[in-house]
Amino acid sequence: MDHKITALKAQKRNPNRINVYLDGSFAFGLARIVAAWLQVGQSISDDKIQSLLSQDTIEVAYQKALHFLSFRPRTENEIRRKLKESGFEEEISDTVLHRLRDSGMVSDTEFARSWVESRSAFKPRSRRAMTMELRQKGVSEEIIHAALAEAEDESNLAYRAGLRYAKRLTQSDWDTFRERLTAYLGRRGFSYGTIAPQVRKIWHEIQIGQEKNQTLMEEELDNYE
Repeated sequence: MDHKITALKAQKRNPNRINVYLDGSFAFGLARIVAAWLQVGQSISDDKIQSLLSQDTIEVAYQKALHFLSFRPRTENEIRRKLKESGFEEEISDTVLHRLRDSGMVSDTEFARSWVESRSAFKPRSRRAMTMELRQKGVSEEIIHAALAEAEDESNLAYRAGLRYAKRLTQSDWDTFRERLTAYLGRRGFSYGTIAPQVRKIWHEIQIGQEKNQTLMEEELDNYE
């Protein structure tokens, strides 16, 4: 059965959507991009209407995915989960993700690489910890392995992570320093075999630094006198 388009009106609350009137009555709303080819006076069949509604569902899902991505990069699994929570079927999610991949807006490979790079630079933790984080976000083992292949050596990661935290422990004795820094690095997924030498290294550097500072202060006092 064919129907005649009698009006096309932009929605007041959302100008990016168009209300379609058929045979003198409101029929449905469409995304502006989906309704772009429609014209008043045009006749459309029931099959065409269903096609338009299907396209609109995909467009709505796509826009929701874009909004989700606007806050920060996401993995495919995160987007798929978000769309499912919003009531979209798996087939719709597949179509949206395909479109996002083609446009370069979603890439698990790039996400994993950036995640490892960011973690290593700003919040160092072990490869095991980063692996668990990426798994939780749905990244495949193959992609995780490739991303971690570019990461720093485990000892370097532990050293940099420990060095930051050790600034809070400069007034501690050796036993307290070792206990707290070891626990801190353990929570970031490092093994004891990796932790122990880095704790000793950082402790040694702190002691040397304090001795140098003390020497400089004494020299300044001598010059003042």
